[in-house]
Amino acid sequence: MSEKIEKSLLEIDFTALTAWKHTPSPAAWEDQVLYFLLVDRFSEGNERGGYRDNNGNPVQSGNTPLYTENDTDRVNYEDWLGGGGTWQGGTIKGLKSKLGYLKRLGITALWVSPVFRQVPFEPSYHGYGIQNFLDVDPHFGTREELRDFVQAAHDHGIYIILDIIAHHTGNVFAYHPNRYLVRDAHTGQSHYDPRWDGNPYAVRGFNDRNGEPTIAWDPANRVGLEASWPDGAVWPREFQNIAKFRRSGRITNWDYYPEYVEADMFSLKTLDLWAEQEDQTRQFSSALACLILTYCFWIAYADIDGFRLDAAKHMGTPALRAFCDSIREFAESIGKERFLLVGEIGGGREKAWEIVQQTGLDAALGIDDVPGKLERMVCGLGNPADYFSVFQNWILDDTGQHRWYRNKVVTLGDDHDQVRKGASKMRFCGDTQYSDLVFNVVATQLSTMGIPCIYYGTEQEFDSGGRPSDSDLVLRESMFGGNFGGKCTRGHHFFDESGVVYEALSKLIHLRKQLLPLRRGRQMLHEISGDGINFGFPNMIGDRMLSIVAWSRIFVDQEVLVAFSTNREQPLAVYSTVASRFRSERDLLKLIFWHSPRAAMAPPAEVAVEEKNGVLAVHLTLPPAGFVIYQAPPGRQSMGSRHAVANQLNRT
Repeated sequence: MSEKIEKSLLEIDFTALTAWKHTPSPAAWEDQVLYFLLVDRFSEGNERGGYRDNNGNPVQSGNTPLYTENDTDRVNYEDWLGGGGTWQGGTIKGLKSKLGYLKRLGITALWVSPVFRQVPFEPSYHGYGIQNFLDVDPHFGTREELRDFVQAAHDHGIYIILDIIAHHTGNVFAYHPNRYLVRDAHTGQSHYDPRWDGNPYAVRGFNDRNGEPTIAWDPANRVGLEASWPDGAVWPREFQNIAKFRRSGRITNWDYYPEYVEADMFSLKTLDLWAEQEDQTRQFSSALACLILTYCFWIAYADIDGFRLDAAKHMGTPALRAFCDSIREFAESIGKERFLLVGEIGGGREKAWEIVQQTGLDAALGIDDVPGKLERMVCGLGNPADYFSVFQNWILDDTGQHRWYRNKVVTLGDDHDQVRKGASKMRFCGDTQYSDLVFNVVATQLSTMGIPCIYYGTEQEFDSGGRPSDSDLVLRESMFGGNFGGKCTRGHHFFDESGVVYEALSKLIHLRKQLLPLRRGRQMLHEISGDGINFGFPNMIGDRMLSIVAWSRIFVDQEVLVAFSTNREQPLAVYSTVASRFRSERDLLKLIFWHSPRAAMAPPAEVAVEEKNGVLAVHLTLPPAGFVIYQAPPGRQSMGSRHAVANQLNRT
């Protein structure tokens, strides 16, 4: 029997929730490898074969077979895509059953899509249409199942970052608009369009379970509101005051302030969030106060380790700052000293940094087309400096040493909405010309600065059905098959632990755990040379860059050299500079990892440091589309520097 769900924030027993020992935060989030999944699209727990259970035993029960290369028949694309717009059946229990699969991949933190109860009359499988902030949607499971899942994840050494919404609810009420009359071209009917103009709209009522605004919003009339439990209106009770909402209509200009703060995102309803600070006193709206209490509840109840804040930019800077401060203080009070707060921030890098610095967010994602810069560089369609500059303050930092923002960026390749691609959304592997470079894309994330995050299905080469679309649906295939399975299939699951990309990523991630420079080191993009005389950063020549891209991760006196080739057809050989402060001629760098999607000879097991035209360099030879990691010996110069510092301290 499920536990009783609180109808009011006043019913929450925080004393009991905070009395037990909660899981402490990791020492550093850049040590972690994140994995982002949509619960509805991940697992229903009925998959058979291809993977092992959480105890490491092969799974032979279940009805859904593993997809293999022999399963070449794709379903009709339009039929397949048409089946993706509603609930598919993934559950929290199903997700729990795949913790072993994720742990063996090397994942140490899961970013889980929102699990809160959704409005029942819309297919908001993605979780962004909240109707009850204190309950789990029955499509996903129960609150107890969420708590059990988090405990099991912690037992497997995996942290849980919950996707939350602190800006809006679902479509919980209907407007009574009186301006902007428009005519529907399909039906010929006219109606008023409630678009933002800075003035509030009248409200007809809260929506019932069928989506009709039959529930009076007058707080003095509690009978109808109480009778709407659990599927009507909005819960907990504190949100049932219509004054807690902006009531400003929908956004039409997503970058115009204050429209993007005040207006609704599509049919979702924006809460009235504001915060003010005078001297040491801070005041904020009752809606914001309720949100803070709500999410403090989830931290304590389910032992959550971090939040990804949806639409953080739309909250407004003062409100977002008040939210972050309050959540962090509560998390610290129960032993989570580094509770992670990551914000989804669009509008360019400068805006993102401004919001991170002003609000106390730990990191941002979706910054300035970071995924696009990454993918273009790996494919040879963009300059490496475009990607590496994401991690550097060009004015204050040495142009050769990218030190800043090492843990302020969550790096992604594929994701669930690809706003940057407009009407041509498609997973990386959907482009068959470059799909064999998918390992290099993720491997570059794992070996450059930032907190790396893998989008579910990437490790199994999901391809959006092989066609671009203006719909987010093509990015949200089901790992467990069903009617909307990966690779435009039905009835086959994709938890294949013997897959080439899965196995290669697993090896690299486990190596990353052993090498501190790959996780925390500063990074240096290297100059290269074909003749050993003329050195320069790799750049586009015309519309392509057929080159090796090389960089070092440096931590104290430890150097790890990483490189990949953008040439998919032929091996390449170049000279690459090294971190000259730590290297001497004849130093040997040892090959500790390599991968190529082509059958190829292994790269040299060792490369020696040589002096070439006044610089120290190594000669790299990579197979087609190859990726390599070489480990250098400890830096001799840095040991001398340590002794010099110690002597100075002794004299002082």
